[in-house]
Amino acid sequence: MGDILAMFRLDGKAAVLTGGGGILAAGMAEALGLAGARVALCDLFPDKAEAVAKHLSGLGIDARAYKMDVMDPAAIRTVAETIYSDLGRVDVLVNAAGGNQKAATTAPDLSFFDIELEPLQKVIGLNLFGGAILPSQAFGRRMKDQPEGGSIINISSMSAYRPLTRIAGYSAAKAAVSNFTQWLAVHLAQEYNPKLRVNAIAPGFFLTDQNRFLLTDEKTGELTARGRQVIDHTPMGCFGDASDLNGVTLWLASPASRFVTGTVVPIDGGFSAFSGV
Repeated sequence: MGDILAMFRLDGKAAVLTGGGGILAAGMAEALGLAGARVALCDLFPDKAEAVAKHLSGLGIDARAYKMDVMDPAAIRTVAETIYSDLGRVDVLVNAAGGNQKAATTAPDLSFFDIELEPLQKVIGLNLFGGAILPSQAFGRRMKDQPEGGSIINISSMSAYRPLTRIAGYSAAKAAVSNFTQWLAVHLAQEYNPKLRVNAIAPGFFLTDQNRFLLTDEKTGELTARGRQVIDHTPMGCFGDASDLNGVTLWLASPASRFVTGTVVPIDGGFSAFSGV
C-alpha cells in the first residue's frame, strides 16, 4: 500500500495556482502542499493570496503569494519569471481564476436582450483567456521542455455539459474551457512533450463568492428558488465542499494519472447523471 500511495506524492515539485486567494484554489493548494509540493499562489488581490499562503505555511507547506492579473499577458509572463527564479521549476499549473457577474446574468429586471457587451466580454474573457489560455501559454512555454513533463489543470463547470439558465456568458466560456483543454492536451502531446498533460475539473455546485448571490438569499442566507432546484437535482442532496476537489486535483497533478490527458472530470454529486425523474 505504501508504494501505491507514493504515486500521489509531489515531493520536489512546484505548483502554481491562479485565483490562489479563492476558496476552491486554497483547498487545492493545501492538498498539493501536503503532498510535498511547493506552492505559488497568484491572485489579482495579493492580500487574499497572502492570507492563504500564511495558512498553508502554518501547516508546514512552502507557500508564497504573488500578485497577478490573469488578463494581462505581460504581467503573467513577468510573474512567471519571478516564480521560476524563486522556485526553479513549475510542474503543476492549476488555472483556478474565474467567476461570473450579475451584469452578465439574466434576472427579472435584466433580460437577455438588455445585457451589455462589456460584462459578457469580461466573463468570457476571465474564464477562457485569463482562466485557461494565457497562463497556459506563459507557464507551458517552459513546462514543455521538462523531460518529465508536468500537469496543467483547468477549471470547467457543469454548465459546460448542459448550459444552465440565466448564465449565458459563463456557460459559453466554460464550454470553451473544456474544448480548449482537449485541444491543448492533443497539441502539447503531439507537438512538444507527451508527458505534459492537460486536464480539467468540472465542479458541480459549490458555494463561492461568485455564485452565492444566485443560490442563497443575501439577507437571510436561506436557499433561493434556484438554490433549491440545484439541491433537488443533485442526487447527493447537498452543495460541494471545497475539500471535495482535493482528491481529484492531487490525482491529476501527480504521477498517479500519468496516462490521463484531455479529460474533463465532473465532481458534482451526481448532478450530470440525473435526468430529473
